[in-house]
Amino acid sequence: MLQGFYQRLAQGPLLADGAMGTELSVRGNLPLGTCLEHLNLTNPSLVRRVHLDYLEAGAELIETNTYGANRVKLEAYGLTDVTQEINSQAVKLAREAQRLAGQSVWIAGAVGPLGKAIEPLGPISTDEARDAFHQQITALVDAGVDLIMLETFPSLAEVQLAIAVVKSVGDLPIIAQLTFTQEGRTPADDTPEEVANSLAPLGLAAIGANCSVGSEPMLRVVEEMAPGTNTRISALPNAGFPTEDNGRLVYLSSPAYMAEYAGRMLDSGAAIIGGCCGTTPAHIAAMREEMTRHRWGTNDEGRKARATVSQKAAQTATAPSLEPTELSNKLGKRFVVTVEVHPPRGFDVSGTLSDLRRLMGRVNIDAFNCTDIPLAQGRMSALAMSSLIQTRMGVEAIMHMATRYRNLLALHSDLLGAHGLGVRNVFVFMGDPPSMGDYPQAVSFSDVTSSGLIRLIHKANMGVDTSDRPIEQPTSFFVGCALNLEAPDPDKERESLDRKLAAGADFILTQAVFDATAVERWDRLLGGFPKPVILGVLPLRSVRHAEFLHNEVPGMVVPKSVRQRMRDAGQRGAEAGATLAQELLRETGPKIAGAYFIPSFGHYEAVADVLEGLPDLAAAAS
Repeated sequence: MLQGFYQRLAQGPLLADGAMGTELSVRGNLPLGTCLEHLNLTNPSLVRRVHLDYLEAGAELIETNTYGANRVKLEAYGLTDVTQEINSQAVKLAREAQRLAGQSVWIAGAVGPLGKAIEPLGPISTDEARDAFHQQITALVDAGVDLIMLETFPSLAEVQLAIAVVKSVGDLPIIAQLTFTQEGRTPADDTPEEVANSLAPLGLAAIGANCSVGSEPMLRVVEEMAPGTNTRISALPNAGFPTEDNGRLVYLSSPAYMAEYAGRMLDSGAAIIGGCCGTTPAHIAAMREEMTRHRWGTNDEGRKARATVSQKAAQTATAPSLEPTELSNKLGKRFVVTVEVHPPRGFDVSGTLSDLRRLMGRVNIDAFNCTDIPLAQGRMSALAMSSLIQTRMGVEAIMHMATRYRNLLALHSDLLGAHGLGVRNVFVFMGDPPSMGDYPQAVSFSDVTSSGLIRLIHKANMGVDTSDRPIEQPTSFFVGCALNLEAPDPDKERESLDRKLAAGADFILTQAVFDATAVERWDRLLGGFPKPVILGVLPLRSVRHAEFLHNEVPGMVVPKSVRQRMRDAGQRGAEAGATLAQELLRETGPKIAGAYFIPSFGHYEAVADVLEGLPDLAAAAS
């Protein structure tokens, strides 16, 4: 079958099928969020019918309904235990359609990306990714596919991993396709030329692009990819940008329009054409008619004209050099004081800023920590609050950035926005689960780990992306990471800290601590803190406050002796809490670089009460 497919490609252009997912959704009137691959088991006749319609339209290559049939994606539906069955049944349905149509057809096992970023940026380890691909690809090969089509991959790194797995399973032909943005780059910022140069030596049947955007941007990708490689090119675009109509996505490109551009792609060097999201059997039928008007290799002039890759003028952007943040200049040289601020639930920050001004009238504050969706509550964004504090207060902010609430694309966008607004101190952490907050039904996005995001920021500071390619302008962030000194599993916490420090963290911010021995214990464990530590200090207000933190807040450990002292203080709880915080700072002062005050319930005066009782510390911080 290996030679057979290559022999077919040598005869001329090959027409693939169109969209499977959008066709199933429309025909089955399925709600958003349905696991379309599960239909192989629950509604096989629907899947078979789509295959038959594409064969009737003239497709010579059909893809199995397995784009998202890997265990990482199926886990979201609780279907990991039927991963192999879903893939095997998909091949069976395609073969049944072939037999029913009574015509020759190549069946490609469709394999998509895992849907979650792979280390070092994401939560999936390389071994986990390799195992997930191996399970799916093995099931497809064992069920009898003719080739493997890797499609819609966002990065060279992930598609290269998948290619290696396919080759380890067998010697089937491989078509490897990435997805490109409107700007003509993959989401990981790979150019078509880089994709071609990287994949050409791997001996693939074809390389190319699918999904991405519409036909015109896809043509540009083909024009840039084809001239630099002898490997055949595939192009399966979407039917344009989708629009929403009564809760359904509608794709606007007509069959005639896509067929016209399919012809141009053939002229530019494409050997395999077809469609992705929004394309229908009608689109594929129109492409078939266009292909009959093309005679392979007789339109060299048109091919050359369209295959000319536009040369972009080299632009050497010299960005002004940015001074380090004040916090980075101070930290490690003198004791710093930062204070946590919860953004308001509304959009009026005047009350909060008034409280902060009163605090600054009593003591010196080096920076304000702007929390990111604290306790999973709907509040003003940390980015907006950070910018308002810096512009209206004249004091630096530390923007907290939780990886749980945004995907990597949104985090990237927020970082650029923060830098543009002058917010360059960033603290990366996971964040509170949505289930505990205002919108318990909200979905948690964790497609990048804290260490992965820190690595991205560190690379950007060096002027390169995660693949070490130069970026337009280097950033100048000062980035911190989290450390829980009372973690129930110190070894696991240390491993996490090691990853974050190796990724490029500049300082450490701890959770609230009430026992100086925790600092001493970690100092010994680490052989001295490897980066400046800003210690979390939470002035207690009452015994009820202490008991609540200890018994109900994850990660908080309030020693029994501290809770007893708060009980003994009675109505003078706030005073006792300030005294305990002062004792903590006196004992830990030589080992830490600063204090990160966490005033409960907006009691910013508690910060001043603590610092005013520590004249030596206050002097060191001024």
